[in-house]
Amino acid sequence: MFTFKKCILPAAALLLLCSCQQSSTKNGQNKPMETAQMPNSDNFKATVNGKQVQLYTISNGQMKAAITNSGGRLVSLFVPDSSGKMVDVVLGYNHLKDYETYTKNGSYFGALIGRYGNRIAKGKFTLDGKTYSLPINNAPNSLHGGPKGFSTQVWDVVKTSPNSIELHYLSKDGEEGYPGNLNVNVTYTLTNDHALQIAYKATTDKATVLNLTNHSYFNLNGDGGTVNNHKLQLNASRFTPVDSTLIPTGKLEPVAGTPFDFTKPEIIGSRIDAKNQQLMYGKGYDHNFVLDTKVKGEHLAATVWGDKSGIEMQVYTDQPGIQFYGGNFMEGGDKGKSGSPYEKRTALCLETQHFPDSPNQPQFPTTTLKPGETFNSVTSYKFVMNK
Repeated sequence: MFTFKKCILPAAALLLLCSCQQSSTKNGQNKPMETAQMPNSDNFKATVNGKQVQLYTISNGQMKAAITNSGGRLVSLFVPDSSGKMVDVVLGYNHLKDYETYTKNGSYFGALIGRYGNRIAKGKFTLDGKTYSLPINNAPNSLHGGPKGFSTQVWDVVKTSPNSIELHYLSKDGEEGYPGNLNVNVTYTLTNDHALQIAYKATTDKATVLNLTNHSYFNLNGDGGTVNNHKLQLNASRFTPVDSTLIPTGKLEPVAGTPFDFTKPEIIGSRIDAKNQQLMYGKGYDHNFVLDTKVKGEHLAATVWGDKSGIEMQVYTDQPGIQFYGGNFMEGGDKGKSGSPYEKRTALCLETQHFPDSPNQPQFPTTTLKPGETFNSVTSYKFVMNK
């Protein structure tokens, strides 16, 4: 197991590097670990819509993360690889302006997503007998809460600690077409068991629909290179097939005998070019998987292995579904933190969630939140520290 000298990082600090980390060798002797470079906090200082934007760092002594309250984004997440080198396993940018520029083209790198993650068919749903219309930003559907969804908002920083940060956003009644004043709190925590935990809490004063998630793009080898050689296991024996606009058909189909069977570890790209209508619709993997569990609370949903780094990431959630997106629409026109272009399939997303288009599909688990109720959910990205 890796051992580290713990570096206490004030969570409000904008740039701190931990140069005292060490890794254990097999003979018990320690050798210095390579210093991980965090993004420059000055590149994230701005005033947006009258609110101050900053970059915050948190650490648990084994891992480090950088988070900005612009979109509630996870900018960097550093974990040790099999040799002890610190690797930033999420894609993103070194400048706030790059997030703002590329977001206009549809990127959600590291962002908190709401009010409704994933797609709602034709931007319409009916709740308590009233039909609501949403902006169409992924024609002919509404995607990830609309063009001014949570990923574009400046969140308020509620409190910080060395290993956590709590953010708050008030989504007002009618924002992007959704009913109710919705108060959302999201807390990022680096836990003692090597996990990035994301805890969601929400209340409303009017019945509404809600599907919160985080849209981090992972590459366990670091910034650049394909994820097609990563190995993936999903604890899901069924998925929700989609139509040509990526809206679920309403069926829950078995993955057995299809390229969607990840019930055992599979190399992601091994079946990506199979002649399969669902792969054609998504231009690869961009589908919701129905998680196999009857356990309340967090359960293991997915495991990913980096082919070069040896990093193993386990995803735990209490949500009924997980969207596996293989980076099919990445175009390579933008350059990431290392200067490498983000080309097709250089990252994957594992978005824990309720199912897409649930407000229009009553057979799916409900996403309705009513006054007096509190939505609580926890997702953890846990990293196995190799010996």
